[in-house]
Amino acid sequence: MCRHLAWLGQPRTLAALVLDPPSSLLVQSHAPRRQRYGTVNADGWGVGFWADGRPEPARWRSAQPLWGSASFASVAPAISARCVLAAVRSATVGMPIEEAAAAPFTDGRWLLSHNGRVDRAVLPPARDAESVVDSALLAALVFSRGMAALGETVREVGAADPAARLNLLAADGTRLLATTWGDTLSVLTTDEGTALASEPWDDDPRWADVPDRTLVEVTLDGLTQTSLDASEPA
Repeated sequence: MCRHLAWLGQPRTLAALVLDPPSSLLVQSHAPRRQRYGTVNADGWGVGFWADGRPEPARWRSAQPLWGSASFASVAPAISARCVLAAVRSATVGMPIEEAAAAPFTDGRWLLSHNGRVDRAVLPPARDAESVVDSALLAALVFSRGMAALGETVREVGAADPAARLNLLAADGTRLLATTWGDTLSVLTTDEGTALASEPWDDDPRWADVPDRTLVEVTLDGLTQTSLDASEPA
């Protein structure tokens, strides 16, 4: 249910991250290679990034399939950023298909995407949620509790809904955070930076799978992984 990616490092164009790779998010919107739930991600997309000199993130979202956005395809090669978070959406059955339901969500500082599903009944009401969909309510909960509590929040929601899949990906322009909880995540570290993605966008052998139930943190100084089961390095 959805595919997402994030990049932190040397400036990359949005096209280089989202459109150009052989198994890019564009390709994953209609032919994902590792998706366990659902077959296409055609219920919207979103890209968030930090432009130089702007402390807050910019977002471009749509309720249409990514392959149908000629305007994004024309502009993406001209926009570069050091930190990017992007997602394509496969809507949970019964959830509205609307721009506000497409990740990334934001609190004005952080961007957040959710790959998975969760029973909305276990999430508290949130008047500041961007949409009524489960991912938007979960994002509002994470924002309200703070990123320092991300792992704890995921464990608590997972305990309340044992069937939940809670792969989260977040960025604030200088740092990436991610959780694996019921779905796939891979990491690629190069001399230019680090990428986190639901599935590799190419066949570079440096891609590595992140174990399930892991909290990942990426900064310009490196990457750490912590088990969400035992709070020990994964």
